[in-house]
Amino acid sequence: MLAALAALPCSALSQQPDAPQPKTNQPATNSSQIQPQPQTAAQTTTPLRITLDDAIARARKNNPQFQGAQTDAAISRQDRFQAATALLPGVNYNNQAIYTQLGPNDTARFIANNGAHEYVSQGNIHEAIDVASVANFRRASFAAAAARARAEIASRGLVVTVVQNYYSAAAAQLKLQSAQKAAEEGERFFKLTQDLETGGEVAHSDVIKAELQLQDRRRQMQEAQLGLLNARLDLAVLLFPDFNDKYELADDLHAPVPLPPLGEFEQQAAKDNPDVRAALETVNASVADVLGARSGYLPSLALDYWYGIDAARFAVNGPNGFSNLGSSAAATINIPIWNWGATQSRVKQAELRREQAKRELSFAQRKLLAEIKSLYAEADTALNELGGLHRSSELAAESLLLITLRYKNGESTVLEVVDAQTTAAQASSAYQDGAVRYRVALANLQTLTAVLATL
Repeated sequence: MLAALAALPCSALSQQPDAPQPKTNQPATNSSQIQPQPQTAAQTTTPLRITLDDAIARARKNNPQFQGAQTDAAISRQDRFQAATALLPGVNYNNQAIYTQLGPNDTARFIANNGAHEYVSQGNIHEAIDVASVANFRRASFAAAAARARAEIASRGLVVTVVQNYYSAAAAQLKLQSAQKAAEEGERFFKLTQDLETGGEVAHSDVIKAELQLQDRRRQMQEAQLGLLNARLDLAVLLFPDFNDKYELADDLHAPVPLPPLGEFEQQAAKDNPDVRAALETVNASVADVLGARSGYLPSLALDYWYGIDAARFAVNGPNGFSNLGSSAAATINIPIWNWGATQSRVKQAELRREQAKRELSFAQRKLLAEIKSLYAEADTALNELGGLHRSSELAAESLLLITLRYKNGESTVLEVVDAQTTAAQASSAYQDGAVRYRVALANLQTLTAVLATL
C-alpha cells in the first residue's frame, strides 16, 4: 500500500480536494474530430522505485561528508605507501658542470674542485638507515587504519540519516492519507449535521461546530501535504546528484522487524566497533610518534654508491685514453651531540599526545558500553510502545465510528464526535511517529556493531 502511495504529483499538493471546480459551457466535440495529443515526459516517465538498500547505496555515492571521509582514508593509504618507500634505497642520476676561476699558473682557485673544469655525471644509490624512518612508517600505518575506521563511522552515521529520512517520508505519506481520511470524515459529519438541523433534530450550533472542525481538518491536510513535500525533498537531496523528486518508496514502514537480543549487539560491538578501533589506532600512532621523537637521541647511518664520471672532460675517455668511468662509495654516521634540548622537547610532546590518546580510548570504551545499553533500551521501548500505538489507532477509529452512529441516533453530543475525531487523528499520527522512532533507534543501535543489517 505504501509503494502505491509513495509519490505525489507536485500539482496535487497545490490543490484542495474539497474546493469546487468551475464549470464551463463548452460545445460538445465530435469524437472523430479529437486529435491525439503527444504524451509529455512526465506522463511517459515511470517514477523510480527506491528500496532502503538502494537509498543507502545512492547516498554513499552522493554525500560529500561521506566521500570526504573516504578521501581522507585514501590519502592516509598514500601516506603509508610513501613512508614505506622511504625505507627503501633510492636511485638518482646527477649531472653537474663546475667552472672555477683560475688562479696563478692556471690552477683552480677553489680547493674544493679537482680542476678548472669539472664534469660530474653519476648514478647514485642512497639508503638512509635510522629509527625515525621506521617510526614514521609505523605511525603512517596506524594513521591509515584510524582513517579507515573514521570512514566507517561516517558510513554508519550516513545510514542512520538515510533511514530517518526514508521512513520519515514514508510516515509523511501515511499521515497525509490519514489527514485526507479525517477531512473526508469531517465533510460527511458536516453534511450530517446539516441534514439533522433541517429535520429539526439538532441545533444550529452543532452545524457551526462541525464546520469549524471541517476547516481544521482541511488545514491539517494541507500541513500534511507540505510535510510530505519537505520530507521527500530532504530525501531527494541525499539520494540524487541531479535532484530528482520523481520516485517511489518501496519498503513498508510497518513491516515487522525483530529486535535481536542485547547479548548479540554486545558481542558484535566488542568485536569491531569503529569508534573504539579509531581510538585504538590513534593510541598506536601516538606510540610510534614517541619512538620517532626518541630516535633523535640515536645515530643515523647513510649509505651512498656512485657510478659514472667525475673528470675534467665530459666524455667517457680522457685525453690520455684512460676511461673516465668509475665508482665510489661512502658511509656516513651522524651522531647527535647537542641541540639545546629540542629532542627532549619533542619527546615530551609525543608522550603528552600518547597519554591523551589513551584517555580518549578509555572514554570511547566506556561510552560504547553506555550507548549499547541506552540505545537498546530506546529500541526496546519503541518496539513495545509500537504495538500499543497500533492498538490505540484502531480503537480510536472504532470509537469515532460508534460515536458518530450514536450522534446520528441522538445519543451523543457534537462535542463527543469532535473529540473522537481529534483523538483518531492524533492516534494515527502517533502510530506513524512510533514506527519511525523504532526504525531510527534500531539503526542507531546497529551503528555500534560491525554489521548493518537491512532494516
